[in-house]
Amino acid sequence: MYSACTANELVIEACLERAKQAQSYVLIEATANQVNQYGGYSGMTPSGFRDYVHTIAARVGFPQKYIILGGDHLGPLTFSHLPAAEAMEEAKELIRQFAAAGFAKIHIDTSMRLGDDDPNQKLATELIAQRGAVLAQTAEEAFARLKAEYDAAVAPVYVIGSEVPVPGGSQEQEDTVQVTTAADFAETVDAYHDAFAEAGLHDAWQRVIAVVVQPGVEFADETIHPYNREAAAELCRALDAYPNLVFEGHSTDYQTPLHLRQMVEDGIVFLKVGPALTFGLREGLFALSMIESELLGPTSRPLANFPSALEAEMLASPKDWQKHYHGDEHQLRLARKYSLSDRSRYYLPREPVKKAVELLFANLEAGIPLGMLSQFMPMQYQKARSGELATSPRELVKDRVVNCIDEYLSATGILSWAKEG
Repeated sequence: MYSACTANELVIEACLERAKQAQSYVLIEATANQVNQYGGYSGMTPSGFRDYVHTIAARVGFPQKYIILGGDHLGPLTFSHLPAAEAMEEAKELIRQFAAAGFAKIHIDTSMRLGDDDPNQKLATELIAQRGAVLAQTAEEAFARLKAEYDAAVAPVYVIGSEVPVPGGSQEQEDTVQVTTAADFAETVDAYHDAFAEAGLHDAWQRVIAVVVQPGVEFADETIHPYNREAAAELCRALDAYPNLVFEGHSTDYQTPLHLRQMVEDGIVFLKVGPALTFGLREGLFALSMIESELLGPTSRPLANFPSALEAEMLASPKDWQKHYHGDEHQLRLARKYSLSDRSRYYLPREPVKKAVELLFANLEAGIPLGMLSQFMPMQYQKARSGELATSPRELVKDRVVNCIDEYLSATGILSWAKEG
């Protein structure tokens, strides 16, 4: 299944509504830098994120029992500047809060060097696994307390391993992406198996369901590395030795529908997507802004000017895009708008940008001429003409996100059996 790694309200709403139509489960994940015990960049703790998703679900009429919440890259990622002992204590509190909040899918990631690890030495796989087992133990203890209070609580499943780079896509343009070797995959599984066994986590090991690998897919500011099943063939064959495991692919954003389908067929069963969803949302908002400018330009009514509001906010607080975008002022301006890394997603929740979106929706609520809808949102025009889609601006922009979601639903087979049902 696909995993929506996002905290954006409109994107989550689109994911839930599409799952409701398809009569399927939906997997929504939060990364450690997005949601943590200190709020992360979303301002939410794990329990706060859970309540946030459940509130949206109640609004759209999607049953909570079909929502799977996941925690991504849980470990010392955001505390890696601290000495190992301190970083691991922070990581334990992070994973404790995710497990206590009922997150049922937990990716343990201890692959990064910590403050007092030797910067000149590769971090040993055994050490990575030992640290991972410590966090699994913490999650198991937190779940046991949750189960005692809430008997229907579902035991978490675990995903181990990590890919490069950290969440959100590469910060640099790369000519090639190195596929995880079969030997490295086997070494990771064996090291984690031994570490779990040493920690007495025999039951938890039975709930390790996937391993994060690099199958050769990645994206950055202006580049997309497509899946090459021949290059990943040896890695995928290595799965045969581990019948209870599948692969989890990160940064699958912007892969073609064919490549997504091939990944699933080859054992990369969990497809993580995040920036591509908000990229689609941003595209929809830009399209509506062009309609607003054409439709209301000569009137005295104030325009939302969403692209300008977004640009002003990104310039006022550049820390969330500066490391990712490179070039002269013209190139930076284009990247802030159109980069595949979609750092604009960090600014969508900010009040000036939210107000611009609200005004944009209000300005277009009276109706959009079909000719203009065809010009600027042709896929949504076709759905509107066939009666599948309402033409309110909020529904139109969410459907632009659905364009991306449907590629994943098709690749994972959910659309096929939904239609059959």
